[in-house]
Amino acid sequence: MREGQTFAGRSRLVLYANFVKLPHTVFALPFALVGVVLASYASPVTLRAFGWVVLAFTSARFAAMGFNRIADRHIDAVNPRTKQREIPSGLLGVAEARAAVIVASLVFVFAAWQLNPMCGRLSPVALAWVLFYSYTKRFTRWAHLALGLGLAIAPVGGYLAIAGHWSQPWWMLCALALAVTTWSGGFDVFYALQDAEFDREQGLHSLPAALGPAGALTVSRVLHVITVLMLVAVGVTTHAGWLYAIGVTIAASLLLYEHRLVRADDLSKLDAAFFTMNGVISMVLFGFVLAERVVRG
Repeated sequence: MREGQTFAGRSRLVLYANFVKLPHTVFALPFALVGVVLASYASPVTLRAFGWVVLAFTSARFAAMGFNRIADRHIDAVNPRTKQREIPSGLLGVAEARAAVIVASLVFVFAAWQLNPMCGRLSPVALAWVLFYSYTKRFTRWAHLALGLGLAIAPVGGYLAIAGHWSQPWWMLCALALAVTTWSGGFDVFYALQDAEFDREQGLHSLPAALGPAGALTVSRVLHVITVLMLVAVGVTTHAGWLYAIGVTIAASLLLYEHRLVRADDLSKLDAAFFTMNGVISMVLFGFVLAERVVRG
């Protein structure tokens, strides 16, 4: 059976799109663009810079997801949910996958240098973290936050790409990064609910495996409360107006609804909670941040 959030078809394009779970781009790209919009209050956004931001984000995400599939190929091969993925099923060879990851990594570093020297110098650090994440579930139950921090690089990178310097006050970007870290870490806990028993059997670490579904969902709720608080903090710091406030309110409401969809004893609506709701949250928030920027001029 085909895994969720994948495309049907046998073309090479479909193969690579599924290899890196292309639909999951909807989670982090809008937040990268939130960083771009917030930076536009201090520096103008050119079409050239916007293009390099999108290329840098896309290539970094490809490298991270591709590396994860390579690192986890033996685990995926014995997990009934993932054994049909491209490498375990033989649709994509390891050597070809490695080559694709190397190319994507080089493209990311090149794109970062095209933005400004700060992004260029930080690009190896960012790349190292998003690749390192793939190994964290082998030794810590908090791998979800390691993933979250990887996704949090997107809005910070988007801001630095345009502004060329850290935010003023300094903690605005920290609050934004923490919001994305806890948001994505919290929904990754949802995703890990599917494999709680498998992770325990294989000696892998996750909050559902360590705490059980109920305990893990409690942690996820706490993380998402922090998300909302940090988004409010960003709004206060940037003197955001009523459109931003509406965006955060809708995002908070959607997070609450997301948690109503999933119970410890009922994962039947997990796909809607994990993919649909979080995709909507990121796009809605970006939409209101952009709308406010347009209104404020």
